[in-house]
Amino acid sequence: MKQNHVFIHNELKWLESVVITRLKLYFQQESDYASIFDIVPPSTESAEGEYAAFIVKNSLGFAERVCLMLSLVPTLKPQLLDCLNIKNSTTGSRFVEFGCVEAETAAILLPTFETVLFVLSGDNVEEKIKHTNLLSKGVLFHDNVISLQRRESQTPQHYSVLQPSLSTVELLIYETHYYPDFSTSFPASRLTTQAEWGDLVLDANVMKQINEIKTWIEYGERIMKEWELDRKIKPGYRVLFHGASGTGKTFTAALLGKYTGKEVYRIDLSAVISKYIGETEKNLSNIFERAENKNWILFFDEADALFGKRTNINDSHDRYANQEISFLLQRIENYNGLVVLSTNLKRNIDEAFTRRFQSIIQFPIPKAKERLLIWQKTFSLHTRLDESVDLEKIATKYDLSGGSIVNVVQYCSLMAMKRGGNVIVYNDLIEGVRKEFQKEGITIS
Repeated sequence: MKQNHVFIHNELKWLESVVITRLKLYFQQESDYASIFDIVPPSTESAEGEYAAFIVKNSLGFAERVCLMLSLVPTLKPQLLDCLNIKNSTTGSRFVEFGCVEAETAAILLPTFETVLFVLSGDNVEEKIKHTNLLSKGVLFHDNVISLQRRESQTPQHYSVLQPSLSTVELLIYETHYYPDFSTSFPASRLTTQAEWGDLVLDANVMKQINEIKTWIEYGERIMKEWELDRKIKPGYRVLFHGASGTGKTFTAALLGKYTGKEVYRIDLSAVISKYIGETEKNLSNIFERAENKNWILFFDEADALFGKRTNINDSHDRYANQEISFLLQRIENYNGLVVLSTNLKRNIDEAFTRRFQSIIQFPIPKAKERLLIWQKTFSLHTRLDESVDLEKIATKYDLSGGSIVNVVQYCSLMAMKRGGNVIVYNDLIEGVRKEFQKEGITIS
């Protein structure tokens, strides 16, 4: 982290020199440089840390480095902009061309897009247009590294404040990753697992289809760009998982993220849907705007809450409900990452939607051979089975999902520890099985 701080310090010094030189040139004062572009930015060649790595990874040029560091100035060194807090003797107000605006809750200036353009272009209109096109199409705004926050609707877009994302601040300054928490404005939670890929026990055909998803994650972007299929194929990959509760749908999504290096966010559509017209669309927009270009896997749980059979239009609520479905479909189809929709019953999903998925995967209740593997993989290595426990016989006799088996193992383990030992006994195991069947209203002997 120390090396990162050193590089940021040097980048700030460079930016400060650029800003002061721009002012000197603008006011036709003596300057050591004929152009701000003569001021060489700090070298990234041997620099360490996330900030320098980000510059290299995204091939940021002079203008983009100015823009990125300006967006971080209020966080790192707000006094750097004090030199722009001077008044025009003619108007008695600050120079509007400098673009800065006052913060509402602190006595500091905030840089806007106009500030960037002034620093880069002075009053040269042709240069301003060139840099506007360069920056607006570049990675900083395209990937939401920085956004423009307009303070008033009537304010010109160029006077919108440069706002670095929280993930940008966390990564580039503190070298940590920012994970948004579940909230009303972001109704999604990060899905993780400590399990290994070998812990996933699925039917061979299902596993083959899951591996096809892994292949898309690995090569999908390359076939779109290198083979120019992006002109013929929509971005992203859409999958429907369906099957009974506890068959591994959520577990699989978490493992896909872990083993492909992607963050997985679980969205419970039953929590997103609002009885207030328009709020559902707003909630979903917040999720997609955060996820855009971050390569997140979006896992929509209980998808039938929104993707069920479309209603007949009897009133305004029905009409808006169908509009919200159409809105979500559009966002999903335009999302450039992996989207997984999950439901317990495929028949609950409108067939018009299922045609839009590249893959539809059924997660069946595991067969006896698979159940035995799940039993064996789930028990802790710190426990042992009593000689009266025959796992193969239990796996054959009791038709349980993987999730139910995990619940039984937890129950048996708790009972064993309560006794002060580590032996899993038959009676506890059967009692755990009985409890799982009771949830379905089934009594076993």
